[in-house]
Amino acid sequence: MSYDLMVFNPEAAPKTHQAFLDWFTDAMEADDGICFMDPAVATAPLRDWYADMVEIFPNLNGPGASEELPEDEATASDYSIGKDAIYVCFAWSKTEQAYSACFELAEKHQVGFFNAQSSEVWLPGPAGLKIAYRKTLLDRITSRFRGA
Repeated sequence: MSYDLMVFNPEAAPKTHQAFLDWFTDAMEADDGICFMDPAVATAPLRDWYADMVEIFPNLNGPGASEELPEDEATASDYSIGKDAIYVCFAWSKTEQAYSACFELAEKHQVGFFNAQSSEVWLPGPAGLKIAYRKTLLDRITSRFRGA
């Protein structure tokens, strides 16, 4: 099991929570012929975020990936890269460090931030990232009973 986070182009993301979650699901299932390992396909801010992020959490696959694991093997992460989003699977033992690094770099590069575990969506603004949508625990439990 992994700890999953995503950064995204805020201009491409839908403006409502449910539409965003649907967009996220579609993006994870898309097969539009691009290489999901190559950061060159992403927008410039996402490429810049990726360049900083792989210094902290090296990529396991794709261009620039090392043949050897880093000294701290748990920092090696799996990136799925699209034009408007980068989805990353981290080791559970690195959840706090991954969240902090991902969030801080999202602020720095003015990209959106999505925590797949909590369904929190953060959008960039003049004063940094601001929560846009948050599903409460009650919302998540209720949606399970409704089959959503």
